Amino acid sequence: MTNCDPLADAIASTQSQPNTSWRALDALAQRTVGAKLFTAMTFDARTGLASRVYTNDPDSYPVAGTKPIEPNAWTAQVIDQGQTFVANDIAAIANVFSDHELIQSLGCESVVNVPVFANGEMLGSINLLHEAGYYTPARVADAQTLTLSACACFLFARLLAHTATIDSIGDSQ
Repeated sequence: MTNCDPLADAIASTQSQPNTSWRALDALAQRTVGAKLFTAMTFDARTGLASRVYTNDPDSYPVAGTKPIEPNAWTAQVIDQGQTFVANDIAAIANVFSDHELIQSLGCESVVNVPVFANGEMLGSINLLHEAGYYTPARVADAQTLTLSACACFLFARLLAHTATIDSIGDSQ
């Protein structure tokens, strides 16, 4: 395919989905902003769990890993208010993330978490982590430009999961 857009080509591909699409979003994030660690998370208010749907470091942060959504300043800002969260040192990260020691061990001491919405619903967040002080106001603005592409990936992954559920119901009948 040749849409002149690597993400569109990735979504159009039938190869290893939705991972191909998430990898294309990760590559776009690397070109646009930069990140040592890039993940995408969904949040389920009903179960109170956050689920990782993509990671560029599956050894440290495996896909489908879950963690409880802990009410704190981060959840208030990102989930409740739908605003981007930025922390540029490990102390600020430690205030809101219990896995701050793992984050630091990966050479990451700054983070930008960008919530992604469609039709008023939060689909999830994209999370970029890098060295201390990396996420300047300009880089945060650049990270926020990724929301449309991230929205496409979240909705595509949801469509694939829905289609798989329908297919499995049909197979069991």
